[in-house]
Amino acid sequence: MRRVPDEGKVLPPPGIVNLTSVWLAGCGWFSAMLHNAISHRPPLKSGVHRQVLLATIGWFVGYHMTKYENYVNARLDRDMKEYIKLYPDEFRPKETKTFAEIVEPFHPIR
Repeated sequence: MRRVPDEGKVLPPPGIVNLTSVWLAGCGWFSAMLHNAISHRPPLKSGVHRQVLLATIGWFVGYHMTKYENYVNARLDRDMKEYIKLYPDEFRPKETKTFAEIVEPFHPIR
């Protein structure tokens, strides 16, 4: 897992409950349950401490993955806006046309 550079520390932190954290916590919990089932132990009742530990590790890894993803997306947005500022002639706004200007006139044939 990569560490977020210092320039990414000014970004707001992601929410504690985010999709990646929930997904990886569920994967951790499911892997503990699967290990119990493979070992012929009751999946829900045995090794609860291991289930909690793996779910917590998954949550932690998911939180930091989301944090890094937010940093990468912010960096790409910053670079894209800087490029647009450097080359404004390539990003001119398109002229707006009404729908009547686009559609050909209708002449019914009978």
